[in-house]
Amino acid sequence: MLIEPGPLLSKIDSPADLKQLDQAQLVKVCDELRQFIVDNVSVYGGHFGASLGVVELTVALHYVFNTPKDQLVWDVGHQAYGHKILTGRRDIFHTNRIYKGMSGFPKRKESEYDTFGVGHSSTSISAALGMAIANQYKKEDRQHIAVIGDGAMTGGLAFEGMNHAGVSNSNVIIVLNDNCMSIDPNVGALKDYLTDVTTSHTYNRVKDDVWNLLSKFSRFGKSAQEVISKVEHSLKSLLLKQSNLFESLNLRYFGPVDGHDVHHLTNVLNDLKDIPGPKILHCVTVKGKGYKPAEEGNATKWHAPGKFDKVTGEVFKKVPDAPQPPKYQDVFGHTLVELAEQNEKIMGITPAMPSGSSMNIMMNAMPDRAFDVGIAEQHAVTFSAGLATQGLLPFCNIYSTFMQRAFDQVVHDVCTQNLVVNFCLDRAGFAGADGPTHHGAYDIAYMRCIPNMIVAAPMNESELRDMMYTAQLPREGQAFTIRYPRGQGVMPEWRTEMKKMAIGTGRKVSDGEQVAILTLGHIGNYAIAAKELLKEEGLNPAHYDMRFVKPLDEELLHDIFRNFKKVITVEDGCIMGGFGSAVLEFMAENEYSAKVVRLGIPDQFIEHGTQEQLHAECNFDTESIAQTVRKLAGVKLTKGTINN
Repeated sequence: MLIEPGPLLSKIDSPADLKQLDQAQLVKVCDELRQFIVDNVSVYGGHFGASLGVVELTVALHYVFNTPKDQLVWDVGHQAYGHKILTGRRDIFHTNRIYKGMSGFPKRKESEYDTFGVGHSSTSISAALGMAIANQYKKEDRQHIAVIGDGAMTGGLAFEGMNHAGVSNSNVIIVLNDNCMSIDPNVGALKDYLTDVTTSHTYNRVKDDVWNLLSKFSRFGKSAQEVISKVEHSLKSLLLKQSNLFESLNLRYFGPVDGHDVHHLTNVLNDLKDIPGPKILHCVTVKGKGYKPAEEGNATKWHAPGKFDKVTGEVFKKVPDAPQPPKYQDVFGHTLVELAEQNEKIMGITPAMPSGSSMNIMMNAMPDRAFDVGIAEQHAVTFSAGLATQGLLPFCNIYSTFMQRAFDQVVHDVCTQNLVVNFCLDRAGFAGADGPTHHGAYDIAYMRCIPNMIVAAPMNESELRDMMYTAQLPREGQAFTIRYPRGQGVMPEWRTEMKKMAIGTGRKVSDGEQVAILTLGHIGNYAIAAKELLKEEGLNPAHYDMRFVKPLDEELLHDIFRNFKKVITVEDGCIMGGFGSAVLEFMAENEYSAKVVRLGIPDQFIEHGTQEQLHAECNFDTESIAQTVRKLAGVKLTKGTINN
């Protein structure tokens, strides 16, 4: 069903329409926008709390600034639903995050109002600064606004951007949306600092007077502005009993202001437009604002709750008829605690995703041995390396897509130094509705090329447990990467006894003739299902679960290539440089001759959809594997062409 917008919102097809309203009508627009988001997400699902928290800020930004000429950059993008609705996508908003529908994140090719594609955290300041300097160079008159959350501000890239902005003399406004949350509650010294700023009663009583004084003097020229700026800075430092972090970076700091007072926000933003140089506006907001269960309940739950009853707040969950397999992330979390109870050297590390990765299980059970380091993947890896130098055994748990951000640290700080660090990569392969910024497509390729690195992927929960058990046993100078997908495994009875797995060994799942299917990881379960489809047709390919892409099981590969001239490799990762490429390298180096068809993610960015839809699109779902076997076996195809 389509959700009907309110009477004011129904007439806003662009920010130009918003500007036709009286400022007094903005509160009503905010109410209608918030209700439209609640109505849609409750029916269709999606991210929730973040966008509700910035409704007033979103309306004020598009009301004050001349977007898209003035360039608005959203960090991460979880909070950009209101922005999308106000910029011409209201009537397609119900397709949000659905296959072939609207992206859940700002996307340059989707709208001219989406000035920068996002999905990973902490990028907005650097991007907005680049735009500002480019337009300064081209002598174009534009405003540039970066909207960044306090969680994203913990990322090192945000500090790099602020450090440059402070000496750039560019016309960039950084809007800090401070709600004390990322997906899970924020951690670290920055959180404490922002809390001090927002709760300093003395500072908040005086800051408005300072602001008013500044605006009065600004019209009298540069020298007067410099004097009042020094007075303002001194007062802020005195009242806070410390240097202002942002002013120390030469960013003019304004705030904190109420991020839910749309009238005050429009007035403040209008003032900031006329103040030259880099500046930061600190807005205090409530994640989930305007929807009581989200405001008062578990903020992590309401980040992306799925479909729910908007009246009662009950999140709809399917009640299975039979015991279901667990999520791989939960198998990881519980298994890590089991191992840590036996091995006192084990430590857990995650960058800001304790609930998403299930590291929170160990954080609750052993709070002195598990760490959420904030949105700081690079730090997470080098921190793990530091632990390893002291004889401890870190399990560094990062989403595959975010691991890309710490590639240098893996190479330089871990593998170059022969340190024993275990990387557990969640969301490997297609991540689903979050789309290309979140797909874990590249970890096989970028990990297998690094010396002193083991790379493995389990086909089921039991193999994940065995790999983790093996990874905590003593070994010399090698990192160990274990990748596993988002979502459920295949074993309802998953608490199998853990045993050592010989590193670099695969296994024959089933005998067969004519064609050999080599799979890596969970996707091997599609091969089992494909064999069942083919059985009725008289086709019986062999199936091998290779388990390790580095080192490869060379003994098993020799046996395969001696006995099969037709081979299919299947992986939930990029074809270029991935598992199939490793098999081809082995074949060439050993002078075998065979027809090898590689199935996996092609050399392009794949959009959002369910994992099953994307597997089918890229031709490595159950039916596509079966069709590839038929093709190699000389059977006429019954489904479209398979792309090799």
